[in-house]
Amino acid sequence: MLDVPKGHFAIYVGEEEEERKRFVVPISHLKHPLFQILLSKAEEEFGFDHQMGGLTIPCAEDDFIVLASHLING
Repeated sequence: MLDVPKGHFAIYVGEEEEERKRFVVPISHLKHPLFQILLSKAEEEFGFDHQMGGLTIPCAEDDFIVLASHLING
């Protein structure tokens, strides 16, 4: 497993298990309303049983990248 810098956490993003990719994001993203929508979607789909061994977000990678750049750039 790769190291995660202080103040960040790792998530897995993708709609299908074999497509999921690991991203490291700042903890500050957790309080953003758009990110909270993704967390709710993950809770609905997985509950607390994340097959990848970490938080899994069930959305298309491209959509997540757009959201992440929006959060970073404001």
